[in-house]
Amino acid sequence: MKKEEQVLIGFRELYNKMAWLNKSKMEDSLKGYKSSEVHYIECIGRNVEPNVTKLAESLYMTRGAISKMTKKLIEKGIIESYQKPDNKKEIYFKLTEQGQKIYKIHDKLHKEFQERDKVVFEKVTEEQFDSMLTFINKYSEHLDKEIKKLDLDIKSE
Repeated sequence: MKKEEQVLIGFRELYNKMAWLNKSKMEDSLKGYKSSEVHYIECIGRNVEPNVTKLAESLYMTRGAISKMTKKLIEKGIIESYQKPDNKKEIYFKLTEQGQKIYKIHDKLHKEFQERDKVVFEKVTEEQFDSMLTFINKYSEHLDKEIKKLDLDIKSE
């Protein structure tokens, strides 16, 4: 097996193991919320003035899918929409008090998981981190170019 294939399989296995290991604690702590909803909440909480376009770009989803989920989250009272006084065309989203609670629980869980896994990262040298980050950035840039080649313009959907 080629090393590039080993790396890709390794990334996939790491992700799957993390997801499996974190799943039950996430589900227990965030009962009643689907993981997709929590991802939207996280994205809205982290972005400054998130709108449909910004969320679509951040989550690699279509504008239609974003609109559908934001409508659902508004109905559940997790987010609310607003407009700026100087721009009545664009609609933005923010977390409600309930949404903030979910965001904080999710953030706390991620910090717990990071603390659990700290033992591995403490042994990684600066050079190793730099090398991994360089690879991740190069691969991400490559994937961005491939996405553009496919002309997957999320703004048009």
